[in-house]
Amino acid sequence: MKKPKKEEKPLSGAQEAYEWLQILIVALVTIILVFTFVGRIIGVDGSSMYPTLHHGDMLLLQSVGYEPKQGDVVVLTKAFRDVDGPIVKRVIAVGGQTVDIDYQTGAVYVDGELLEEDYINEPTYVEEGTEFPLTVPEGSIFVMGDNRNHSSDSRDVTLGTVDERYVLGRAVCVLLPFQNFGMIPEGEQTR
Repeated sequence: MKKPKKEEKPLSGAQEAYEWLQILIVALVTIILVFTFVGRIIGVDGSSMYPTLHHGDMLLLQSVGYEPKQGDVVVLTKAFRDVDGPIVKRVIAVGGQTVDIDYQTGAVYVDGELLEEDYINEPTYVEEGTEFPLTVPEGSIFVMGDNRNHSSDSRDVTLGTVDERYVLGRAVCVLLPFQNFGMIPEGEQTR
């Protein structure tokens, strides 16, 4: 013999609203946890990373478990000069590596090897006060913008090498605007 099915009563308006509120809260908490512990979205402000990135690009960052590597595009929060928000730069060297810049030829060297930088806008001719060669302290990184002659970066003594604790994460891809959507290419590594 079959058991009679229990008849389900329709939900009242208040019960239905309560269920939707629970679903919305769970979704909101999940989004907050993902962006807090896994990654976040940051906007590009300025043209220091041109032609790789453009002013207004929205970037997806990898944050959890990220350790800076040479060639990565990173977002950091170290305030210097009149900059106090997140800044986007490329990691040129990590702790223990030595950076040298020949401003006559515009060439950048890491550990004596010339970097093949097909991602930059133009060679590096603008000096900003840092003396080279420079060995990056352990736990720090040396960063530069891809638009070298229009970028305030580790060549500026007020920024200098950056402690890795200031790094929010690695820029993985451009989300918006849609015409710029895509993965961000890594630069050359000497290690």
